[in-house]
Parts: sequence; C-alpha cells; structure tokens
Amino acid sequence: MALLALLIVWTFIIIRPFVPILTWSAVLAVAFYPAFGWLAKRLGGRPRIAAAILTLITLGIVLGPAAWLGLSAVEGVRDLASQIGSGDLALQAAPEQIKSWPLIGPQLYDFWNLAYTNIRAVLREVAPYLKPLAGVMLSFAGSAGVGTLQFLVSVLIAGFLFPYGPQLVAAVRGFLSRIVPEQSEHFLGLAGATIRAVSQGVIGVAIIQALLAGIGLKLAGVPSAGLLAIVVLLLSIVQIGAAIVFIPVLVWIWMDKDVPTALLLTVFLGVVGLLDNILKPLVMGRGLTTPTLVILLGVIGGTLAHGIIGLFIGPIILSVAWELAAAWIGRDPDGSGSRPR
Repeated sequence: MALLALLIVWTFIIIRPFVPILTWSAVLAVAFYPAFGWLAKRLGGRPRIAAAILTLITLGIVLGPAAWLGLSAVEGVRDLASQIGSGDLALQAAPEQIKSWPLIGPQLYDFWNLAYTNIRAVLREVAPYLKPLAGVMLSFAGSAGVGTLQFLVSVLIAGFLFPYGPQLVAAVRGFLSRIVPEQSEHFLGLAGATIRAVSQGVIGVAIIQALLAGIGLKLAGVPSAGLLAIVVLLLSIVQIGAAIVFIPVLVWIWMDKDVPTALLLTVFLGVVGLLDNILKPLVMGRGLTTPTLVILLGVIGGTLAHGIIGLFIGPIILSVAWELAAAWIGRDPDGSGSRPR
C-alpha cells in the first residue's frame, strides 16, 4: 500500500505541470464533440479528417483575431501598469463640445470636471499603495504568452482526442462505476452536460462577445481596445454583462467620431451586447443551475492558480464539481436516483 501511494503521488508530481493543458484539452474535446460528430458524418465517416479540419479552424481563430486582440490587451495592461507604477494615471478632462448638448450638456460638463478634479486628487494620494498592483498586472501580462502557448497545445491535443471519444467515455464510465456504481451513468451525463453548458453557453458566448467588441473598438480607434475586450470577456463570464464597458465607450464615440460612424458603432455594440440573450438559449441544452458566485470563484481561483488558461478552465471545473456534489448530496438514501432539484 505504501509503494502504491508513493507511485500515485510520484505520478501526480510528474504530470502536475501538464494538468491545466490536459484539462483544457478534455474540456475542448467534450464541448466540440457534437460538432466533430456532425462533421465526421458529413465527410462519410472519416473521423481523422474531421478532427484535423476542426483543429485547423480552431487554430486559425486562435492565431488570427484572438492573437491580435491578445497582443493589444497585453500592451494596454503594460501601459496601465506603467502609469500606476509611476503614480501618473492619465485621465480625460471633459471635452468642450459637451456644453453644446441639449438639456444635460452644461450639467454633465460641470459634473465631469468636478469628478475629474476629485479623482486626480484621490489618485495622487493612493498612488503609492497601488504600486504593488502594477507588479501583479505586469506578471499577468507576462504570463499571457505562456497561456497562449498552452492553449495552442491544448487545441492540438483535443484534436487527437476527438477520434477516440467513445473509448475515453467508456474508460471514464468504468472508473466511475468503481466509485459510484449506482450513479455512474447519471454523474457522467451530468458532467458532460455541465461542461457543454458552461463552455458553450458561458465561456463560448463571452469569447464571441469579446472578440466582436474588440475588433469593433480596434477598428474604431478606441484607445486600449484589447484591454477593454478582456474586461468585456470577464464581465460576460461572470454574468454581469458588457454594458458597463459599452456605455462609457459609446459616450466617447459620440464625442469623438462623426455621426454616421458613431451611429454605426452604436448599432454594432448594441447587437454585440445582446448576443448573450440570443446565443445562450441556442447553445445551452439545459438551463445553467450553477450559481454565479461559483463561476466567479472559478474565474478568480483559476486565474490565480493557472494564469490566463485558468481564466477559462477554472469556472468549468468548479461548475462540474458543484453540479456533481449537488447531485450526490441530493440523491435518495438508497442510491437509486437523485431527488428533484
């Protein structure tokens, strides 16, 4: 028994650096398996070709717009960290053209200037205490490159997993049958459904919103567009919504751009903001019962534990653990099934 325990611990130590990559690969394989099955069927039952095509499409998205926005976000984080470190955060004073706005123009101009003066005074006082935050932000920006490489490796591994999906499911089913024999099928189905619900309905929709918002803001010349896209991603994952970012951006756009451009961007960002209401019912096979707090803890804990890749796998793993724990606690005393939730 001691030798067996030593073997298990030693094995875990060896594979521990690869756990985030392997976990993310498994999540991607489960999330995209329906698309893989559909594509393999359309190709006449050629799973390897379907896996290769799906992997190339995913890599193209990651290496294309996602990499472009990621580099812009890293640059924005570094600039902000530099300003925090030097104690000289750049703030925008109220533009003069606000005075000409009907009804609310003069009042908004006075309020903006008052807030601008007070915030600058407050920032000068708290700047020394914010300097440690600059180091954390720079560290996060530095880990973005490693996280991107890990994600690319995860996509490649997921491509190899697609053709062996039935065998892997059978192996997991056999493992669960030794731990929870009465609930193995139920727990396996619940884990798969939760992974798809969170990865597609929460993470997937948030990524789509962030990509579209970042591309629109970048093309419009909005400062720190990549950083704003990351904020949109975080707010969308934790179910707060992107309106907190879009409203001030739209105010800036209407002050800085001509009317046709501002109107076009307003419509575009409005559609992007409503995407979650449209896409989530389509991609989520069941209503998400995981509390928002669990997802938020998964985002924070995953990022602290595994860097940028933990931002995505953290809420998924924590949601699966929550759903399985809730199903196990709520099952009947005789183990014949779960109680209604």
